Amino acid sequence: MEETQSNTQRMSAELHEIMRHAQALLEATGGELDEQVKKARQALSESMDKAKDRYGEYGHKFLDTCKSAATDADKVVKDKPYHVIGGTFIVGLLLGWILSRK
Repeated sequence: MEETQSNTQRMSAELHEIMRHAQALLEATGGELDEQVKKARQALSESMDKAKDRYGEYGHKFLDTCKSAATDADKVVKDKPYHVIGGTFIVGLLLGWILSRK
């Protein structure tokens, strides 16, 4: 569960970094008079606004889904540990066999 929060925090930090770079690009091209640059700035600005709105909505849904999946996985492992060990062993064998083929 802590790993999921850590990944979510990293994803959030990366998204904020991208948004910061995009904002810097918008500010750097503010003095340009070319029509194409103005259109590109407008499109980027609109996309950033939409992304900010969607990020807040999807971020919470993603976190809830991850928590639910982690809880379900934990329950399965506690209820049937030998099934999980056997399944993991078989998947490991298959992956090893597939990756060893050239």
